[in-house]
Amino acid sequence: MQVQSYLFFDGRCEEALEFYRSALGAKVTMLMRYKESPDPVPPGMCAPNSGEKVMHSEFTIGDTKLMASDGYAGGKPEFKGFSLSLDAKDDADAKRLFDTLAEGGTVQMPLGKTFFASSFGMVADRFGMAWMVIVPAPEG
Repeated sequence: MQVQSYLFFDGRCEEALEFYRSALGAKVTMLMRYKESPDPVPPGMCAPNSGEKVMHSEFTIGDTKLMASDGYAGGKPEFKGFSLSLDAKDDADAKRLFDTLAEGGTVQMPLGKTFFASSFGMVADRFGMAWMVIVPAPEG
C-alpha cells in the first residue's frame, strides 16, 4: 500500500508545476486538461470555461511521486494542516532550496541549525504550500 499526496492548486496548477520544475527539479510525468477528459466534466466540478486548466497531473521530486490538479479553479489555493518535508543533501543545498521556495512566499521559521538538524527551516511558497527543508544531524 502507498499513501501519496494530491495537491489542489485551485487554478494555478500549471504555474506550480513549472515553479517546482525549475526550483526543485520536478519532472511532470502526466498532465491532462479538463478539455481532454473522455467524459463530460460534471457541473460545478470546475469554474466555467476551464478547459485549459489541469484536471490531473503527476510529477516527481526526487523519488517521490505527487499528484496535482487545478481543482475547482477558484484562484485561491489553500493548504492547511500539513507540510511537505524536503531532505537536502547538505547545508548549501538546503539554503538554495529554502531561498528558492521562499521567493514570493512566507518564511515561517528561518533556516538554521537545530538540535536535530544541521539545517532546518519552514516556508510557505508562493502558492501557500508549506515546506520543511532539512539536513538531519548525524546520528550519535
